[in-house]
Amino acid sequence: MKLVKHIANLGYGSRKQVQWLFREGRVTDADGQVLYADDKVGHDAIRVDGEPLDPPPGLTLVLHKPAGYTCSTKDQGRLVYDLLPPRFRDRSPLLSTVGRLDRDTSGLLLMTDDGALLHRIVSPKSKLDKVYEARLSQDLRGDEAARFASGTLLLESDDKPLLPAELEVLGPRHARLTLHEGRYHQVRRMFAAVGNHVDALHRSRIGGLALDDLAEGQWRVLSADDLQVLFGDRP
Repeated sequence: MKLVKHIANLGYGSRKQVQWLFREGRVTDADGQVLYADDKVGHDAIRVDGEPLDPPPGLTLVLHKPAGYTCSTKDQGRLVYDLLPPRFRDRSPLLSTVGRLDRDTSGLLLMTDDGALLHRIVSPKSKLDKVYEARLSQDLRGDEAARFASGTLLLESDDKPLLPAELEVLGPRHARLTLHEGRYHQVRRMFAAVGNHVDALHRSRIGGLALDDLAEGQWRVLSADDLQVLFGDRP
């Protein structure tokens, strides 16, 4: 791929704007030598204003989403893209969220520009568990774990019972829930079905991948090894 198109696809500007970067001598190699648009140079050797290029296409990252941010490119208010470098919103192919966390939910959010990988992650065939921690408005009664594990719990407006889910009690109003499927607002609706209300919700893990020490609002690029961990195939 030609350098102008490659750099433009990373969100550095339109092709015309990237051409101006070349004309102004702002595109160089690692040694500071000015590059020209028709040079044959690998991605890792290119610098713009002295800085390495953003990751090439095939980018997958994990974001520790704070509550109050929306998984969208166009909604009003604070968006998850506001937590990333501004160029990331303009990449081609588009950097998309893998599924969604609603605005009031915090925690682990995956984003990728790899369409095949996105579909693999969200496919039920991948059997990627999702782990959530919920803070509740009322004390747990004690029968919730059995009801969630029964495989017979039917949520309002659904015509199919939920798959069994595992509940771990962490405190009188604090619980960890492991899901094996993904339905709309599932955790909140499950607790509503047993007469409780979720005050705060946090996703801590997808498959084998956890947030670990990634701070709220921060992100990191996932390596091939990370993806193996995600799918449960540790290197």
